[in-house]
Amino acid sequence: MVYDNTCKYLAEKFPDAFVQWLLPLEQPTTIQVLKTELIQEPIRADSLTFLQADNQILHLEFQTLSYSNPPLPFRMLDYYVRLKRQYSCSVNQVVLFLQQTTSEQAFVSEYTDTNTQHCYRVIRLWEQDPNLLLSVPGLLPFATLSQTNSPRTLLEQIANRIATIEEPNQQADLLACTQVLAGLRFEKNLIRQLFRKETMRESVIYQEIREDGLLEGRQREAISFVTRQLTRRVGAIAPIIQEQIQTLSVEELENLGEALLDFSEVTDLENWLNQRQP
Repeated sequence: MVYDNTCKYLAEKFPDAFVQWLLPLEQPTTIQVLKTELIQEPIRADSLTFLQADNQILHLEFQTLSYSNPPLPFRMLDYYVRLKRQYSCSVNQVVLFLQQTTSEQAFVSEYTDTNTQHCYRVIRLWEQDPNLLLSVPGLLPFATLSQTNSPRTLLEQIANRIATIEEPNQQADLLACTQVLAGLRFEKNLIRQLFRKETMRESVIYQEIREDGLLEGRQREAISFVTRQLTRRVGAIAPIIQEQIQTLSVEELENLGEALLDFSEVTDLENWLNQRQP
């Protein structure tokens, strides 16, 4: 959750940075964050943001895990149709995978059905050249996850770049967000060495990150407990099922903790996960 909120915060705090990076526009005259609800109930997602630049919409979807329910390609089609219906303008969809993975799901960029094909853009941050991300303040936190042969050197470059930002609040916000996203790749000790925690405390997002961190800690404990209990009852759990379990909220994990008492084989777990409401 903390990664999701951090990405959403950055996209809404620095919308011009994302539009210049990802939209084929020379110089948009107006950029705004769309806060309106889409038609019907929202679909569950890791984190998404809608930006409107002139007469185009940029739909950003941030993913930390390759698994999602409903599947990501179907979600992208569904959001495209809703956005098109509500705003009647061009819709550009970009999925950004944050954490490096070999899962084939991170390499899928279209939804295909019997009579339907819908394409969208996929960016795997670990394949991206860091130079552009290093040159734009609002994108600096994402540079921590970009392509490099020397991760420590890259992190040092980012720390030095943030240190040159003169506006105190912006510096504190970017420092806090950078520390969060860097946690997907780097050891905590190295992050602490290169970034000053006292500056991060001045950030307007710091308290939100702390609160999310507490909830995330509860979620990790619940995942660990449920996984141990499941292994005892049904045996080894396949990686794809483990990913599904990691997407559960604390409340859902508590429900699973009760339900697993009636499980006798892996199919019971699979059925329980499939019966969850999206």
